[in-house]
Amino acid sequence: MARLNQDTIKAAYRYFEKIKVFSIGELSSVLTCSISNARLKIKQWQAYTSYNQNGKYYTLPQIPQFNQYGLWRYNNVGFSKYGNLKKTIVHLVTASSTGLSGRQLGGILGLTPQSFLHHFRECPGIYREKHNGVFIYFSDVDDICKKQVLQRSSLIGRSAIVTISDTEAILILVAIIRQHRISAEDISALSEIKKRRITSSNIKGFMEYHGLLKKIPDFRP
Repeated sequence: MARLNQDTIKAAYRYFEKIKVFSIGELSSVLTCSISNARLKIKQWQAYTSYNQNGKYYTLPQIPQFNQYGLWRYNNVGFSKYGNLKKTIVHLVTASSTGLSGRQLGGILGLTPQSFLHHFRECPGIYREKHNGVFIYFSDVDDICKKQVLQRSSLIGRSAIVTISDTEAILILVAIIRQHRISAEDISALSEIKKRRITSSNIKGFMEYHGLLKKIPDFRP
């Protein structure tokens, strides 16, 4: 790397502290050096690279105020303490107790799921599986994945409890007693259930939570 004037470097550093986010072209212009020399300076400064915008932007290490996910956004540019988009998503998925859907990942990252999910259909560190018709991304580490799947199933059950009222719960239980081993889909098709617009997924979650998807005793005489 060609030797740069130290006063110029210090002035550039203060300038980029002030503007917070910059491109390689801006750094090269301010330092009046080549792009390759500017990249070396970014490495020396240990600057963060944006996980969106094609990794086009940089910020100095003391600038980001990372949130609980280890992310920081400035205008439309996102940075992660975990590195690029791939490393960040693997970390977010692994750290999640219940796995994450594409919509959840998009919400956390501030990106539309369609803009990045196609890169993660087969990605080391991630295992995806459909739950209630939606792909959920889990860790590909067996022990972690098993815990995440169990936690997600429990969460679905708890949300079903919140969604289903006492009256609706009674209707579901009556249907189960009257029709031995009736499925959640069959229950949702009953006229009294249809009137209340209870979805089969909520019914299934309710049944899973109460262990009613297992063998159900026959209460008929």
